[in-house]
Amino acid sequence: QPHLVESGGGLVQPGGSLTLSCVASEMTLDYYAIGWFRQVPGKEREGVSCISGDGGTTNYTDSVKGRFTITRDNDKSTAYLKMHNLKPEDTGVYYCAALLHPGGRTCPPEYQYWGPGTQITVSS
Repeated sequence: QPHLVESGGGLVQPGGSLTLSCVASEMTLDYYAIGWFRQVPGKEREGVSCISGDGGTTNYTDSVKGRFTITRDNDKSTAYLKMHNLKPEDTGVYYCAALLHPGGRTCPPEYQYWGPGTQITVSS
C-alpha cells in the first residue's frame, strides 16, 4: 500500500527557516503529483504548494510566494518544502499528498494519498 510520511516540523522563531520532507513508500514518485497542505484547528485545510507529475509546474498560495519552495527528488522518493522567513500565521499541521498523475503538467485538484502530518509552530 503506497504511503507518505512527513518530517522536519518543529518550533521555530519568526523569520526562521525549516525544510519539510515527504518520503514516499511503495510508490514510484516520478509518476505522482505532490501537494503540500496545512491546517489550523477550527479552519479548513489550505493548499500551500504543489508540483506536477512531470515536475515542470509548481504552484504556491499567495501567502507563501517568495518564501516557500517545493522540490522533489524522485531517486530518493522524497518531496521537500523549503520554508524561509516563517511567520506566526504559518503555524499549523503540514501534510503532503500524492496523486498518480504520470506526465501530468498541472497540479491536480484532488489527491489520493496523504501523510499523517507534521506540526510547525512559529512563535517567539
